[in-house]
Amino acid sequence: MKFLRFLLSFIISAGLILFLNMPVSIPGAGNLPPIGKLLDPFHGFWQNAEKDPLDLKFSLDQPGLTGEVEVLYEKNLIPHIYASSEYDLYFVQGYVTAYHRLWQMEFLSYVASGRVSEILGSMALSFDRRQRRKGLAFGAENSLKELEKEKSHIHFLEAYTDGVNAYIDQLEYRDFPVEYKLLNYRPEKWTLFKNVLLLKYMADDLSGSDNDLQNTNIVNAFGKKRFDFLFPEVPEGIDPVIPEDIKWNFDPVKIKVPEEFSIRNRYSPVVPEDKPEGIGSNSWAVSPGKTKNGNAILCNDPHLQFSMPSIWFAQQLSGPGINAYGVTIPGLPGLLLGFNDSIAWGLTNAPRDIRDWYEITFRAGGTEEYLYDGQWLKTQKRPEIIKIKGDKSFTDTVIYTHYGPVVYDDTFPEDTSMRNFSLRWTAHNPSKELLVIYNLNRIQNMQEVAHVLKDFECPPQNIVVATRHGDIGMFIEGKFPLKWSEQGKFLMDGSDPKYEWQGYIPDEHDARVINPKRGFVSSANQHPFTRKYPYYYYNNTEEYFRNRRINNKLSMLTNITIDEMKLLQNDTYHMLASEALPVMLDSLHTGNLDENQLFIYRDLREWNYYTLPDQISPSYFEVWWSKLNDYLWDEYDGDIPMVKPDDYITVKILNDFPLDSAFDIKHTPERENMNNILLTSYLATVDSILNWKNLHDGEEPLWYKFKNTRLMHLTNLQPFSLFEIPIGGNKHIVSANGPKWGASWRQIVEMGEEIRALGIYPGGQSGNPGSPAYDTFVDQWASGEYFEIKFWKEPDITHADIKSFLFKP
Repeated sequence: MKFLRFLLSFIISAGLILFLNMPVSIPGAGNLPPIGKLLDPFHGFWQNAEKDPLDLKFSLDQPGLTGEVEVLYEKNLIPHIYASSEYDLYFVQGYVTAYHRLWQMEFLSYVASGRVSEILGSMALSFDRRQRRKGLAFGAENSLKELEKEKSHIHFLEAYTDGVNAYIDQLEYRDFPVEYKLLNYRPEKWTLFKNVLLLKYMADDLSGSDNDLQNTNIVNAFGKKRFDFLFPEVPEGIDPVIPEDIKWNFDPVKIKVPEEFSIRNRYSPVVPEDKPEGIGSNSWAVSPGKTKNGNAILCNDPHLQFSMPSIWFAQQLSGPGINAYGVTIPGLPGLLLGFNDSIAWGLTNAPRDIRDWYEITFRAGGTEEYLYDGQWLKTQKRPEIIKIKGDKSFTDTVIYTHYGPVVYDDTFPEDTSMRNFSLRWTAHNPSKELLVIYNLNRIQNMQEVAHVLKDFECPPQNIVVATRHGDIGMFIEGKFPLKWSEQGKFLMDGSDPKYEWQGYIPDEHDARVINPKRGFVSSANQHPFTRKYPYYYYNNTEEYFRNRRINNKLSMLTNITIDEMKLLQNDTYHMLASEALPVMLDSLHTGNLDENQLFIYRDLREWNYYTLPDQISPSYFEVWWSKLNDYLWDEYDGDIPMVKPDDYITVKILNDFPLDSAFDIKHTPERENMNNILLTSYLATVDSILNWKNLHDGEEPLWYKFKNTRLMHLTNLQPFSLFEIPIGGNKHIVSANGPKWGASWRQIVEMGEEIRALGIYPGGQSGNPGSPAYDTFVDQWASGEYFEIKFWKEPDITHADIKSFLFKP
């Protein structure tokens, strides 16, 4: 009997051990990690818990180094790296970045290259196919080949890559970031290609969308005249990036304009994914004549989708020819935003139409040849083998024309019989943006800026600069196609050579301004210039409100201080609401509303148009504005993908065109007018707010609760995410913090004899959810506070909160 009990106990224990150490399979998601291995207290996720962020397990003896490298850490986990050779500097930057953010940087490389199925299984197959068909890896390969033409162009990339791999090589399972353990895979070698690929990921994030196919659908549905009215290229009253009084001192390249062209008479049932809402930025610089201390001041806050780990990693790099502080995306060597001993720089997105779609005619019976200028040209085929966790690999053969990849055809998307649309995009071109970042970190004066920036091609950026000499400037940099008016605004005939780009705008003709008379430069993703600029440009996502608020404030301010710049970066005034709400309230017929329906009306009558976290009025306006747009532009909803007119047009229609046909609701037999629409949308707003309150136990819809600004983990794992961040602002507001996007990094730099700089971002330096440094800065960021940036020319270990590490060969 004792033997039978022992045998039964042994079998149960052995079975439990076997179960706990077997992967768990979920259809479509591949294998989850063995539970026992994950829960192992000596190797599993328990090992990812940290008490002291500065208890760093570095391997300080690194045979790859040529000399000693000292790294000073502040208590907030910001490293200051000091090296006597360039190779050592970037080697240790790569090592340190990987130590804190390895999973993040590698996961983003999987996203960019369409390899997520290797981690998540077949549920990610459609996403991976789209990524590969967009050609990000193709563009990265082209750019890496361009960089490798000169050894001097990649030495810093090689050093950074060596440093990342030195860290990876020391890892055991117990040291893996927790995401590897949860998703049951392990890190692979870092490569030069991945460095370049992350730049293409940035290009996709900032320039990887367009509305060419939607525009074509709208024209076919409503006609060109209506399209031109509702989607103007240059709205009235713009306040552009380049001041209107700037003269263009060059003779533009002549462009051959076809005698006639036509818009394709067809509907597209599938269109590219929309750019994530809220993508943009603010940047400005004020000249010494407008500041209290007589120094130039630069401010920058890129608006990107929030994520955890945070988008940015802060650090100081000091070595031969460089002493700079700033932030970069983990996986990109150097500093993307920041300052050095002589200049400060920042970026905002410069939205331009650098993507065009061409309809391709294949020869009957296959995709071997396509029609162009009366001849049949050979296609190129790129087999994309997509490995799928827990399943067999999938091969997607992508067809390439001379324009670029055929993204949409009869095999993708799977649920539609698409025509064959080929994408031309400057992100596919060989380019050297990483080299630009390397040189930008070393610039000493304004005269060097234009020469260095000429190789920054994609994504196009407005680059703001301020120097210790007192110069300020704004440079709109990118590789912009030469186009005739409206070229590329709609789907084009890929068989007709008249729709070809005619080259690129010469770099010396890019729009720039240095030391303007008004004493400041600024960009908030608005129109770059007026129609006086001699080249055609187009984009339909320009900002119209936020930029005017910034420029109005900068125009009025004198004796500017850093504290005033902090207030401006955190300004929550809702200019759109100030221009739309008065006519909405004045035109709302309230006579038949009862007391239970008037509470929103009365509140909004008293609103001061600020959007602070604890206000209620912004929540009321947000719902009413959303409901109003739903009714106003209901004809753009349906099976055929279209974009709706933007907020500028909605405000203009309300104020200037109250009899416009847009006020008629499509699905009702009655002919509605503006008053009907306002009342209907207002009543829907009342119902929506009351429903929200019922769902939240009668709570008032405080703006921060209603908006729910959240920092989501890259895998959307809720335990690793943060919710209901108490911050104000929203779209079209200087403090542009929406539900999932906003100010990803705020920096203010005063370029005096002694540089003073402030910074903050929503997150922390560590990518480990089990570290106290995972979300260090979130509360400061939400409350509009900053940390004082420590910028030392030499290592300074006299501070109590500094910890030093010495890497040796």
